[in-house]
Amino acid sequence: MGRDVQITFDAADPRALSTFWCTVLGYLHPPPPGVDVDPGADALAAWDQFLVAAGVPEHLRNSRSAIEDPEGAGPRVFFQQVPEEKAGKNRVHLDVRAAPGLSGSERMSALESECARLVDLGASRVERHDPAPPLQAGHIVMRDPEGNEFCLD
Repeated sequence: MGRDVQITFDAADPRALSTFWCTVLGYLHPPPPGVDVDPGADALAAWDQFLVAAGVPEHLRNSRSAIEDPEGAGPRVFFQQVPEEKAGKNRVHLDVRAAPGLSGSERMSALESECARLVDLGASRVERHDPAPPLQAGHIVMRDPEGNEFCLD
């Protein structure tokens, strides 16, 4: 039997970074333990109330955040606050599958469209790699708002 995987990001601002990735992946912030949140309601507002009621000091309320696939198929993504800034290239990165089943110019057009959407959300574009058959289908390298590299694939 395989194991479940959680992907963890070190972050300066876990809440902001989790919100970015929530939008990129179509994930949701889970509600606090034992709290029911209506569909479409702001789970982060529920977390704010939960943390205040639990007596968590204000300076610790943005020390972590998580997002989950609403369909339960994808891995949970966890964001933990760390004091140091990102240094160097990621050794592991996410590939966001934005053009499954597409090839050639149709694929690259779909990737460019998704790239523009993510730049509007705060990502930055690094470089485009055009298709080079038979091994390279084409992708776009990007960075999230905290500089973590990822690819649109």
